[in-house]
Formats: sequence, C-alpha cells, structure tokens
Amino acid sequence: MMALPAAFLSEDQFTCSICLEVFTNPVSTPCGHSFCQACISSYWDGGRSGGGAKSYQCPLCKESFRKRPELQINRTLKEITEQFKQMAATGVRLDGGGGFHDPNNHPYQRHMSLSLSQRRGEMPESIFTEMMTRFQMLPSDGNYQSDPSVQHPDRTNSHPHPGHQIHNDPPPPYSPPRRYTVSGSSDSSSNLPLCPIHRRGLEFFCRTDNTCVCSVCVEMAEHRGHSVIPAKREWQIKKSQIGITEVELKDLICERERKVQEIQSSLRDIQAAAQKETEGAVGTFSKVIANMERCQAEVLEVIEISVRAAERKAQKLMKELEEELSELRTRSSALSQLALSDDYVLFLTTFPAVSVPPQMKDWSGASVESDLTSGGILKTVTQMVDHIQEEMRKLPEVCKSANKHKI
Repeated sequence: MMALPAAFLSEDQFTCSICLEVFTNPVSTPCGHSFCQACISSYWDGGRSGGGAKSYQCPLCKESFRKRPELQINRTLKEITEQFKQMAATGVRLDGGGGFHDPNNHPYQRHMSLSLSQRRGEMPESIFTEMMTRFQMLPSDGNYQSDPSVQHPDRTNSHPHPGHQIHNDPPPPYSPPRRYTVSGSSDSSSNLPLCPIHRRGLEFFCRTDNTCVCSVCVEMAEHRGHSVIPAKREWQIKKSQIGITEVELKDLICERERKVQEIQSSLRDIQAAAQKETEGAVGTFSKVIANMERCQAEVLEVIEISVRAAERKAQKLMKELEEELSELRTRSSALSQLALSDDYVLFLTTFPAVSVPPQMKDWSGASVESDLTSGGILKTVTQMVDHIQEEMRKLPEVCKSANKHKI
C-alpha cells in the first residue's frame, strides 16, 4: 500500500464511534459505516443478549438488518490506518479537518502527489478521487491554508497545461498558520457560544476536563497536554453513543416490561387461585358444619331413644311389682285379721289358704340399664371433636408453607 501525506490525514477519520479509539481491524457494515471488528461484534452480541433486540442495528444510522451481516476486514482501510498510526508514532503533526504542517515537508508532498498519479489503480476510485482532491488543495509555499475557498496567486491548477509557463516567483513572507476545525476556520464561528474569558468561539472540547474551550484556551497552560478534539466532532461521537445507550435502555425497558407482565400474570393467577380456594374452603366448612349438625341431631336422637326405652322398661317392671305388692299386702292383711279371730273353726278353715305364699316372680336379676350411664356416646363425640380440631390446627401451617413458596 502506498504512503499517504500527513496533511490530509486526521485522527477523527480513523476513530471508531464505539470505542473512540483508532480503528483496529476495521470492518464496514452494509450501510457503509466502519467500526472495529471487536467493537461492532460486542455491540451486536450485547444487543442480542436477553432476547431484547430482534434485529442487528448500525450504531450510527440505526439501519437494521434482520440477519447478522458477515463482516470482513476492510484491508484498504486497515492499511491506511496502520500508516496513520506509524505517522503519529514518528511525530508527524496531524490536525483533523485541515490542520497545518511544517513547510519543509512540501517536497515530500509533491513527491506523494506524483506517486498518487502513478499508482492510481491500487485503491478504489472514490478514495483516490477524494485523496487527490484534498492533496491538490495543499499549497507549495509556507503559507499553508486548508480552506478550499482561499486562492493562491502562484497556483491556479495542480496540473498546469503543458503550454503554460511556470514562474518561479519568490515565496511570500511566512505568516503564522491559522487553526481550522471540521466546520471551517475560527473566523467563521461567530454563531458559536463565546468563551467567557477570551471571547472566542467555543470550537473545541477538552476531554480531560470535560468542557468546551476556545482556541486560546487550548494553548494555555491550563489545558496544555490535554486530549482536545473539535467540539462538533465530539458532539457527533456522543450522538453516536446515544444510539448504543438507546439500545441498552430499550433492552432494560423490555426486560422490566416483561417482568411487570410476569408479575401481573402471577398476581392474576394468585387471585384466581385465592377465589377458588375461598370457594372451596367455604363449601368444605359448610359441609363440615352441616355434617356436624347432622351428627349432633343423630346423637341427641340416640340419647332420646335410649331414655325412652329405659323409661318403658322401668314402667313395665314397676307395674308388675305393684301388682305383686298389692297381692302380698292383701294376704298380709288377711293373716292379721285371722290372728285376731276367736273362732277356731274359721281359723282352721281359712289358715291353709292364706298361709301358703303366692307364686311370685324372681326380681333379683331385674334392673333398668342403658349405655348412657357409661358415658360412651359423650366419649365418642369428644374423641371425634378432638380429631377434627387436630386436623384444623394443621391448616395455618399449610397456609404458611404455601405463602412462603409463593413469595
């Protein structure tokens, strides 16, 4: 690859908009923008993480690609970048967008103009045309200006017609170089905000102090040795970073929106489950209460039946006993009267009939008994209630465990 004049090389032209450093293995997207291979790969990988972005987007122009482009290293741009790095390492001064250079380098520039013409087919036509146009704007004397609107009296064309005679006029007196930015010279910056100290346009941005400065501030000791870049260029870089930040923010927004939807869905499920559980619990307890009331009624009925049966048996036994008592009392009265009688004939005649005991029932085994006296029913009911209460005491533990898992 041919060497390039330092006069029309600018660090801004070789700066990746993602890492803000000089290109390393530059690649170009289908939309024409160039980035470091690692930077654009990391940018796309980061944009796709978590399922946020559904397409691959250019950080600068925001053009989207449904399929990830297969990027190849732009070897021409890589070689130009490497030459730029070598020039920067050897101390060649580079001022982006039309800086100034040492007048002693002009012979080298004229030699490179010839090299460009001789080796035209070694680079794309568009790059060659741009480089030739910018190189032709370089003056051949010490009064160097990069503004194409400035006319030089000793040169009307970089390639003079063969019939024209070139006069070797003495060079004009050397004047200090003028500083230019991407938007032109500082004289055209009347619409810029002014420096409160020097009343000059704030054309530059000091990255070290993170503030806008004027051309005089740059030369002051306060900013000497700092990283200074044209303010509009820094503005463009920061605008390109906005695209990256927007993608990251969109990913964060999408992630949180999904989480909100997930929480809302979970809440709806919980509310539906709570309604179902409430209805089921109320229904179950209603059934339990109904069953308890039915059991209560059945127990009371059993007790009532037992009592009535005992009453009937007791009444029957008491009736039989009353009958026998009446007969025994009658015979006892007859014996008492017979004992008081003075008629021995009547006594002897009556005595055999009243002296023999009547046929009586054996009441030694007769009794009225019932299960109620043993407390069996109450004991059974108490055991059943205790079992129900024990099972009901488990409900809070089940509810606590369910709530713990839900949270």
